[in-house]
Amino acid sequence: MTKKIRMGMVGGGQGAFIGAVHRMAANLDGQIELVCGAFSSNETRSIESGKALYLDPARCYASYQQMFEQEAQLPAEQRMQFVAIVTPNHMHFPVAKMAFEYGFHVMSDKPATFTLAETLELQSLLSKHDVLYGLTHTYTGYPLVKEARQRIANGDLGDITKVVVEYPQGWLAQAPGEDNKQASWRLDPKQAGISCCMGDIGVHAANLAEYVCGDEISQICADLGSVVEGRKLDDDGTILLKFRSGCRGVLMASQISVGEENNLRIRAYGTKAALEWSQQEPNSLIVKYNDQPIQIVRSGVGPLSDIANANLRIPAGHPEGYIEAFANIYRNFAGQVRAKAAGVQATAVEQDVPGIKEAVRGMAFIENAVVSSQSDTKWHTFVIEPQNITL
Repeated sequence: MTKKIRMGMVGGGQGAFIGAVHRMAANLDGQIELVCGAFSSNETRSIESGKALYLDPARCYASYQQMFEQEAQLPAEQRMQFVAIVTPNHMHFPVAKMAFEYGFHVMSDKPATFTLAETLELQSLLSKHDVLYGLTHTYTGYPLVKEARQRIANGDLGDITKVVVEYPQGWLAQAPGEDNKQASWRLDPKQAGISCCMGDIGVHAANLAEYVCGDEISQICADLGSVVEGRKLDDDGTILLKFRSGCRGVLMASQISVGEENNLRIRAYGTKAALEWSQQEPNSLIVKYNDQPIQIVRSGVGPLSDIANANLRIPAGHPEGYIEAFANIYRNFAGQVRAKAAGVQATAVEQDVPGIKEAVRGMAFIENAVVSSQSDTKWHTFVIEPQNITL
């Protein structure tokens, strides 16, 4: 297959933030073409958003249902091959479910669905349909995050004994205005689900810890809360972690930390060495020892792992960051789509994309964190099963 991979989009219309980021990331490598979309629940706004992106007016749809039905009727060489879901959380499941049923691959924004029960149903549906599923846990796309993961997997740090991962933001430190679309749906339980902060950014921190360490959270002790008066959902939280390997950890996520931007950071301490990576300085990986000087590993400088090199884009000294990491996920997923269409196995690099396993663990993390925070019991076993939760 020599043509571009054809993408549709649900959500991300005029005034949306993350939809534009998805489009930029998908377009960066020239391998993916946006061919259609249902960009808003408002029919007029949806069609106008598509026209503003210079799409064929006939493929600017009033609803996602109409898009799937009509795209499926097009010749195979014209119809979209996968859909990017960039709606508020409550719409992720019905869109993905219908996409599966019509034979379209899915790339979804996180968290995967509104509830863990929905994600488990999505997992079951995926096993019955011959389609692919990807999830945009963007931070796993950074080259030096992949380098950190590889070094831990190689045993360079020894046994991992402590992990500290934090994601502070400050944009919700005060009550937002009524016209703040991004804040309004994230703070609304009917659209965001049972959590704002943990569902929005805490799940990224948990995913990063599991990805980098190649380990899984097995127990948690959570303290979530709302600092701004009147909020129904959490805007701040701290969680103690235990991993299957026996490693202990701390996760802090906050959206009321005044002055913070997107300061995602992870530190992993082993019996031989430690490493540290920050999203606001993504081209540096700091490696620490007790008996040697600190080492700073830089993107594109010196020997790096094959997986890190495969996700580097530009020469050393030229900053690459969030959009490039996001684009790595889209490029690798496009490789999966291309390989599947050709009937061949995707490469290891192409397969390095968060999928349904990460989707299930992400939603389980959110629900376990809320249940733990509401309980007086200190430690809760991390379970992958729906739980009774009240707000």
